Amino acid sequence: MKLRELLKIGKTDKLNMVSMGKYAKATVFTRSGKDKIAVIYAQGDIIDGKGERDMIGSESYMNMIRKVRQDKSIKAIVFRINSGGGSALASENIWRELTLARKEKPVVLSFGDVSASGGYYLSCNADSIFAQPNTITGSIGVFSMLPNMQKFFNNKLGVTFDGVKTSPDADAMAIYKPLTESQRRWLQKDVDSIYYTFTSRVAEGRKKDRLFIDSIGQGRVWSGTRGIALGLVDRIGGLQQAIDCAARMAKTSDYKLREYPEPENFLNKILGGVQQNSAKAAIEKELGPDGVKTYQAIKRIKQMAGVTQTRVPFEFTIE
Repeated sequence: MKLRELLKIGKTDKLNMVSMGKYAKATVFTRSGKDKIAVIYAQGDIIDGKGERDMIGSESYMNMIRKVRQDKSIKAIVFRINSGGGSALASENIWRELTLARKEKPVVLSFGDVSASGGYYLSCNADSIFAQPNTITGSIGVFSMLPNMQKFFNNKLGVTFDGVKTSPDADAMAIYKPLTESQRRWLQKDVDSIYYTFTSRVAEGRKKDRLFIDSIGQGRVWSGTRGIALGLVDRIGGLQQAIDCAARMAKTSDYKLREYPEPENFLNKILGGVQQNSAKAAIEKELGPDGVKTYQAIKRIKQMAGVTQTRVPFEFTIE
Protein backbone atom coordinates (compact mmCIF):
# COMPACT_ATOMS: atom_id res chain seq x y z
CA MET A 1 0.00 0.00 0.00
CA LYS A 2 2.81 2.40 0.84
CA LEU A 3 4.40 1.87 -2.56
CA ARG A 4 1.09 2.58 -4.28
CA GLU A 5 0.71 5.79 -2.29
CA LEU A 6 4.20 6.95 -3.18
CA LEU A 7 3.72 6.06 -6.85
CA LYS A 8 0.21 7.61 -6.84
CA ILE A 9 -1.42 4.65 -8.54
CA GLY A 10 -4.70 2.89 -7.90
CA LYS A 11 -5.26 -0.23 -5.82
CA THR A 12 -5.79 -2.39 -8.89
CA ASP A 13 -3.05 -0.87 -11.06
CA LYS A 14 -0.08 -3.11 -11.83
CA LEU A 15 3.23 -2.36 -10.12
CA ASN A 16 6.20 -2.31 -12.45
CA MET A 17 8.56 -4.55 -10.43
CA VAL A 18 12.14 -5.63 -11.18
CA SER A 19 13.13 -9.21 -10.36
CA MET A 20 16.16 -9.95 -8.18
CA GLY A 21 17.91 -11.52 -11.15
CA LYS A 22 17.53 -8.43 -13.31
CA TYR A 23 18.56 -6.19 -10.44
CA ALA A 24 21.75 -8.22 -9.87
CA LYS A 25 22.71 -7.82 -13.53
CA ALA A 26 21.90 -4.12 -13.69
CA THR A 27 25.38 -2.93 -12.67
CA VAL A 28 27.34 -5.25 -14.97
CA PHE A 29 28.55 -3.02 -17.78
CA THR A 30 30.63 -5.27 -20.00
CA ARG A 31 31.88 -4.54 -23.44
CA SER A 32 32.76 -7.06 -26.09
CA GLY A 33 36.05 -7.22 -27.92
CA LYS A 34 38.79 -9.41 -29.28
CA ASP A 35 41.39 -8.67 -26.59
CA LYS A 36 41.06 -8.78 -22.81
CA ILE A 37 42.12 -6.41 -20.04
CA ALA A 38 42.24 -7.89 -16.55
CA VAL A 39 40.94 -5.79 -13.66
CA ILE A 40 42.12 -7.14 -10.30
CA TYR A 41 40.38 -5.74 -7.19
CA ALA A 42 42.32 -5.74 -3.92
CA GLN A 43 40.56 -4.53 -0.76
CA GLY A 44 41.52 -4.69 2.93
CA ASP A 45 44.52 -5.65 5.03
CA ILE A 46 47.48 -7.30 3.31
CA ILE A 47 48.18 -10.60 5.06
CA ASP A 48 50.22 -13.75 4.54
CA GLY A 49 48.43 -16.84 3.28
CA LYS A 50 45.10 -17.06 1.47
CA GLY A 51 43.21 -14.53 3.57
CA GLU A 52 39.50 -14.10 4.15
CA ARG A 53 36.81 -12.00 2.54
CA ASP A 54 37.82 -8.32 2.26
CA MET A 55 41.48 -9.17 2.83
CA ILE A 56 44.43 -9.25 0.45
CA GLY A 57 45.94 -12.68 1.04
CA SER A 58 49.38 -12.91 -0.57
CA GLU A 59 48.97 -16.54 -1.66
CA SER A 60 45.60 -15.90 -3.32
CA TYR A 61 46.75 -12.74 -5.11
CA MET A 62 50.08 -14.19 -6.21
CA ASN A 63 48.24 -17.08 -7.87
CA MET A 64 45.73 -14.68 -9.39
CA ILE A 65 48.38 -12.37 -10.88
CA ARG A 66 50.38 -15.35 -12.14
CA LYS A 67 47.29 -16.75 -13.85
CA VAL A 68 46.62 -13.40 -15.55
CA ARG A 69 50.27 -13.05 -16.56
CA GLN A 70 50.31 -16.45 -18.24
CA ASP A 71 47.04 -15.86 -20.10
CA LYS A 72 48.15 -14.69 -23.56
CA SER A 73 44.68 -13.38 -24.41
CA ILE A 74 44.99 -10.77 -21.62
CA LYS A 75 46.89 -7.79 -23.00
CA ALA A 76 47.12 -5.58 -19.89
CA ILE A 77 46.47 -5.57 -16.14
CA VAL A 78 44.70 -2.92 -14.07
CA PHE A 79 45.22 -3.45 -10.34
CA ARG A 80 42.62 -1.58 -8.27
CA ILE A 81 43.73 -1.32 -4.66
CA ASN A 82 42.16 0.07 -1.52
CA SER A 83 44.41 -0.80 1.42
CA GLY A 84 46.36 0.74 4.27
CA GLY A 85 48.93 -2.05 4.09
CA GLY A 86 49.79 -4.98 6.29
CA SER A 87 52.43 -7.71 6.28
CA ALA A 88 55.77 -6.61 4.78
CA LEU A 89 56.49 -10.10 3.46
CA ALA A 90 53.06 -10.39 1.82
CA SER A 91 53.53 -6.95 0.20
CA GLU A 92 56.95 -8.00 -1.11
CA ASN A 93 55.56 -11.23 -2.58
CA ILE A 94 52.72 -9.46 -4.40
CA TRP A 95 55.17 -6.76 -5.58
CA ARG A 96 57.30 -9.51 -7.12
CA GLU A 97 54.39 -11.04 -9.03
CA LEU A 98 53.31 -7.64 -10.38
CA THR A 99 56.93 -6.93 -11.40
CA LEU A 100 57.11 -10.23 -13.29
CA ALA A 101 53.78 -9.47 -14.95
CA ARG A 102 55.00 -6.02 -16.02
CA LYS A 103 57.81 -7.65 -18.03
CA GLU A 104 55.19 -9.29 -20.25
CA LYS A 105 52.30 -6.79 -20.39
CA PRO A 106 51.39 -3.29 -19.15
CA VAL A 107 50.49 -3.00 -15.46
CA VAL A 108 48.49 0.06 -14.35
CA LEU A 109 47.61 0.78 -10.71
CA SER A 110 44.39 2.49 -9.67
CA PHE A 111 44.26 3.78 -6.09
CA GLY A 112 40.96 3.99 -4.23
CA ASP A 113 40.45 5.92 -0.98
CA VAL A 114 43.67 4.51 0.47
CA SER A 115 46.79 2.95 -1.00
CA ALA A 116 49.48 3.45 1.58
CA SER A 117 52.39 1.64 3.20
CA GLY A 118 52.16 -2.00 2.03
CA GLY A 119 49.50 -0.89 -0.45
CA TYR A 120 52.05 1.47 -1.99
CA TYR A 121 54.88 -1.06 -1.66
CA LEU A 122 53.27 -3.56 -4.02
CA SER A 123 52.22 -0.76 -6.41
CA CYS A 124 55.43 1.19 -6.84
CA ASN A 125 56.83 -0.65 -9.85
CA ALA A 126 53.77 -0.22 -12.09
CA ASP A 127 53.91 1.38 -15.53
CA SER A 128 51.50 4.08 -14.37
CA ILE A 129 49.74 4.98 -11.12
CA PHE A 130 46.36 6.73 -10.93
CA ALA A 131 44.92 8.23 -7.74
CA GLN A 132 42.11 10.54 -6.69
CA PRO A 133 43.00 14.01 -5.34
CA ASN A 134 42.07 12.95 -1.80
CA THR A 135 43.55 9.43 -1.94
CA ILE A 136 45.67 8.67 1.13
CA THR A 137 49.01 7.33 -0.08
CA GLY A 138 52.67 7.19 0.85
CA SER A 139 53.25 6.06 4.44
CA ILE A 140 56.53 4.51 3.31
CA GLY A 141 57.58 3.04 6.63
CA VAL A 142 58.02 -0.18 8.57
CA PHE A 143 57.33 -1.20 12.15
CA SER A 144 57.10 -4.34 14.23
CA MET A 145 55.25 -4.93 17.47
CA LEU A 146 55.19 -7.62 20.11
CA PRO A 147 52.86 -7.31 23.14
CA ASN A 148 54.39 -7.77 26.60
CA MET A 149 51.60 -9.33 28.68
CA GLN A 150 53.73 -10.43 31.61
CA LYS A 151 51.99 -8.19 34.18
CA PHE A 152 48.57 -9.21 32.87
CA PHE A 153 49.35 -12.91 33.26
CA ASN A 154 51.13 -12.47 36.62
CA ASN A 155 48.92 -9.89 38.34
CA LYS A 156 45.48 -10.47 36.79
CA LEU A 157 45.49 -14.21 36.14
CA GLY A 158 48.10 -15.36 38.62
CA VAL A 159 49.89 -17.29 35.88
CA THR A 160 53.67 -17.49 35.60
CA PHE A 161 55.81 -19.14 32.93
CA ASP A 162 58.97 -21.18 32.98
CA GLY A 163 60.68 -23.28 30.35
CA VAL A 164 63.78 -24.90 28.92
CA LYS A 165 65.42 -23.44 25.82
CA THR A 166 68.37 -24.41 23.65
CA SER A 167 69.64 -20.86 23.08
CA PRO A 168 69.31 -17.44 24.79
CA ASP A 169 66.90 -16.15 22.14
CA ALA A 170 64.78 -19.25 21.55
CA ASP A 171 61.82 -17.50 23.21
CA ALA A 172 62.41 -14.13 21.54
CA MET A 173 58.83 -13.83 20.22
CA ALA A 174 57.11 -14.84 23.48
CA ILE A 175 54.39 -12.43 24.67
CA TYR A 176 54.67 -13.35 28.35
CA LYS A 177 57.96 -11.50 28.98
CA PRO A 178 59.75 -8.32 27.88
CA LEU A 179 62.40 -8.38 25.18
CA THR A 180 66.04 -8.47 26.19
CA GLU A 181 68.37 -5.76 24.91
CA SER A 182 69.91 -8.10 22.32
CA GLN A 183 66.41 -9.10 21.13
CA ARG A 184 65.43 -5.45 20.79
CA ARG A 185 68.52 -4.80 18.64
CA TRP A 186 67.75 -7.85 16.51
CA LEU A 187 64.15 -6.72 15.98
CA GLN A 188 65.25 -3.17 15.13
CA LYS A 189 67.84 -4.48 12.67
CA ASP A 190 65.11 -6.48 10.94
CA VAL A 191 62.88 -3.39 10.68
CA ASP A 192 65.76 -1.27 9.32
CA SER A 193 66.61 -3.92 6.72
CA ILE A 194 63.02 -4.13 5.46
CA TYR A 195 62.73 -0.32 5.41
CA TYR A 196 65.86 -0.15 3.24
CA THR A 197 64.36 -2.71 0.85
CA PHE A 198 61.05 -0.81 0.81
CA THR A 199 62.66 2.55 -0.08
CA SER A 200 64.89 0.82 -2.65
CA ARG A 201 61.85 -0.76 -4.33
CA VAL A 202 60.10 2.62 -4.50
CA ALA A 203 63.24 4.38 -5.76
CA GLU A 204 63.69 1.79 -8.50
CA GLY A 205 60.05 1.80 -9.54
CA ARG A 206 59.60 5.57 -9.48
CA LYS A 207 63.09 6.30 -10.88
CA LYS A 208 64.11 8.40 -7.90
CA ASP A 209 67.12 8.50 -5.61
CA ARG A 210 66.71 6.32 -2.54
CA LEU A 211 67.72 9.14 -0.21
CA PHE A 212 64.96 11.29 -1.69
CA ILE A 213 62.43 8.51 -1.10
CA ASP A 214 63.70 8.27 2.48
CA SER A 215 63.17 12.02 2.91
CA ILE A 216 59.49 11.73 1.93
CA GLY A 217 59.13 8.33 3.60
CA GLN A 218 59.57 7.49 7.30
CA GLY A 219 55.82 6.93 7.58
CA ARG A 220 54.72 10.30 6.16
CA VAL A 221 51.24 10.28 4.61
CA TRP A 222 50.38 12.25 1.45
CA SER A 223 47.28 13.05 -0.57
CA GLY A 224 46.96 11.93 -4.17
CA THR A 225 47.50 15.50 -5.39
CA ARG A 226 50.63 15.89 -3.28
CA GLY A 227 51.73 12.45 -4.42
CA ILE A 228 51.96 13.71 -8.01
CA ALA A 229 54.22 16.59 -6.96
CA LEU A 230 56.47 14.14 -5.08
CA GLY A 231 56.57 11.62 -7.92
CA LEU A 232 54.68 8.89 -6.08
CA VAL A 233 51.64 9.15 -8.39
CA ASP A 234 51.50 9.74 -12.16
CA ARG A 235 47.98 11.01 -12.82
CA ILE A 236 44.73 11.99 -11.17
CA GLY A 237 41.92 9.71 -12.25
CA GLY A 238 39.63 6.85 -11.35
CA LEU A 239 39.34 3.25 -12.42
CA GLN A 240 38.01 4.05 -15.90
CA GLN A 241 40.95 6.36 -16.62
CA ALA A 242 43.32 3.59 -15.53
CA ILE A 243 41.57 1.11 -17.84
CA ASP A 244 41.79 3.59 -20.73
CA CYS A 245 45.50 4.02 -20.05
CA ALA A 246 46.08 0.26 -19.98
CA ALA A 247 44.26 -0.10 -23.31
CA ARG A 248 46.45 2.59 -24.88
CA MET A 249 49.61 0.95 -23.57
CA ALA A 250 48.46 -2.41 -24.92
CA LYS A 251 47.62 -0.71 -28.22
CA THR A 252 44.09 -2.03 -28.34
CA SER A 253 40.66 -0.46 -28.62
CA ASP A 254 38.83 -3.72 -29.27
CA TYR A 255 38.78 -5.27 -25.80
CA LYS A 256 36.59 -6.60 -23.01
CA LEU A 257 37.20 -6.63 -19.27
CA ARG A 258 37.94 -9.72 -17.21
CA GLU A 259 37.44 -9.14 -13.47
CA TYR A 260 39.33 -10.83 -10.64
CA PRO A 261 38.62 -12.25 -8.13
CA GLU A 262 36.00 -13.81 -10.35
CA PRO A 263 32.51 -12.73 -9.18
CA GLU A 264 30.60 -15.20 -7.04
CA ASN A 265 27.31 -16.50 -8.32
CA PHE A 266 24.28 -14.70 -6.95
CA LEU A 267 23.25 -17.51 -4.57
CA ASN A 268 26.71 -17.78 -2.96
CA LYS A 269 26.84 -14.02 -2.62
CA ILE A 270 23.54 -13.99 -0.72
CA LEU A 271 24.45 -16.96 1.50
CA GLY A 272 27.89 -15.56 2.23
CA GLY A 273 26.40 -12.20 3.17
CA VAL A 274 23.86 -13.87 5.46
CA GLN A 275 26.58 -15.84 7.28
CA GLN A 276 28.80 -12.77 7.67
CA ASN A 277 25.93 -10.61 8.91
CA SER A 278 24.80 -13.33 11.35
CA ALA A 279 28.27 -13.62 12.86
CA LYS A 280 28.56 -9.84 13.14
CA ALA A 281 25.11 -9.58 14.76
CA ALA A 282 25.98 -12.29 17.29
CA ILE A 283 29.19 -10.54 18.31
CA GLU A 284 27.47 -7.15 18.55
CA LYS A 285 24.64 -8.62 20.63
CA GLU A 286 27.12 -10.09 23.08
CA LEU A 287 29.60 -7.21 23.27
CA GLY A 288 27.71 -4.12 22.13
CA PRO A 289 28.93 -1.54 19.55
CA ASP A 290 31.92 -0.43 21.65
CA GLY A 291 32.80 -4.02 22.44
CA VAL A 292 32.82 -4.86 18.72
CA LYS A 293 35.38 -2.10 18.10
CA THR A 294 37.56 -3.48 20.89
CA TYR A 295 37.17 -7.02 19.52
CA GLN A 296 38.21 -5.90 16.04
CA ALA A 297 41.20 -3.99 17.45
CA ILE A 298 42.35 -7.06 19.41
CA LYS A 299 41.90 -9.27 16.35
CA ARG A 300 44.01 -6.90 14.26
CA ILE A 301 46.74 -6.67 16.92
CA LYS A 302 46.86 -10.47 17.04
CA GLN A 303 47.45 -10.53 13.27
CA MET A 304 50.25 -7.97 13.59
CA ALA A 305 52.06 -9.47 16.59
CA GLY A 306 55.48 -10.71 15.58
CA VAL A 307 54.90 -9.90 11.87
CA THR A 308 56.89 -6.98 10.47
CA GLN A 309 54.37 -4.47 9.15
CA THR A 310 54.24 -2.02 6.27
CA ARG A 311 50.97 -0.54 7.45
CA VAL A 312 49.42 2.84 8.22
CA PRO A 313 49.86 2.84 12.03
CA PHE A 314 46.52 4.44 12.88
CA GLU A 315 42.80 4.14 12.20
CA PHE A 316 40.95 6.79 10.22
CA THR A 317 37.48 7.38 8.84
CA ILE A 318 36.76 9.13 5.54
CA GLU A 319 33.43 11.00 5.54
